[in-house]
Amino acid sequence: MPDLNLEQILPDQMETALERLQPSERVQNGFSVGAIHVAIFGQSAMDVALVKPLEPFRRECGCCDIGINVEWLPSISRPGGEAVFDSGTTWRLHEADGEFAFDFHSPGRSSDPFKRLIIDRNFRSAALQMNGAYFASLDSVPEPLGYPLDELLIMHRLTQEQAIELHGAGIVRANGEANLFIGHSGAGKSTTTRLWTAMEDVEVLSDDRIIVRRDGNISAVQTPRMATGNHGEHGVLRLRDRLASPIGHSAQDDRQRMRMYGTPWHGEAVYASPNSAPLTRIFVLEHGHGNVITPLNPSQAVAELFARSFVPFHQHEYVDSALGFLEELANAVPVYRYAFEPDKRAVEKIRNFHD
Repeated sequence: MPDLNLEQILPDQMETALERLQPSERVQNGFSVGAIHVAIFGQSAMDVALVKPLEPFRRECGCCDIGINVEWLPSISRPGGEAVFDSGTTWRLHEADGEFAFDFHSPGRSSDPFKRLIIDRNFRSAALQMNGAYFASLDSVPEPLGYPLDELLIMHRLTQEQAIELHGAGIVRANGEANLFIGHSGAGKSTTTRLWTAMEDVEVLSDDRIIVRRDGNISAVQTPRMATGNHGEHGVLRLRDRLASPIGHSAQDDRQRMRMYGTPWHGEAVYASPNSAPLTRIFVLEHGHGNVITPLNPSQAVAELFARSFVPFHQHEYVDSALGFLEELANAVPVYRYAFEPDKRAVEKIRNFHD
């Protein structure tokens, strides 16, 4: 199968070159973060290549939650529709015709986006458009799934499920005890990770971003629209459709039945594991004296968790869904405030702690 050599293709020749690649030549790849399975389809190995942080999260394609079709265009014009959000740096969000368009920009270069992700409102099927003219002028290899697209994709899909991404470090002990230490930047997540790994054989799921969701999901299979250039064809990609709330299930039944997952988006300590573990307890980190652990009631816990969560605020229903899940989480798992001192005594305090 021929690969595209963008350095040898002029922008006005890009469309002709792309037309020579037939659908039968499409290749695929996949990854999974936080039990969200993503399948990527493209016309060359470059289209579906995973960036280095995603490599440990690679998985075989099959049933998936999100399907992405990568396509190359001669250029990408400025978007129409309603402007929804501007990050102020690398990406902007627009909404039109019932779909979202995430535009990714390179500061200081072209005003046109170098790639655009068009995705349905349920965050299931998407077209990732690559700007051929932009990449033809560069020496670097394009990375269709490069950050922050991967995190934005997962974070928005979580709004459709009983799950959330938290600013925290997940540490699993050999005895199965799994503690989540959440905190703002500078609160001590990476420091806590280093202290634990120096004193005990633990698995660190992440030192910065953790996904929490119910431990166990019911899934069915459906066939949605396959994302294509004209958004009018249907494919055979099978997507999983989870049931958010099994009948007769209560928050009390979920006690010790929340699970935390590692993510590719690590912090200073550079820990990023594709594994997961049943969540034992949550500690809200803050600097203090004497390593004091204070239990939080559910309403206090929800407020602290929400302040350290990654939630798309551009849609009120996403915020409502996040708060609902955090209330369930706070009723299912004990949450504590931990005012700690950054030395081995902080670890010993948790090792000897009992709810």
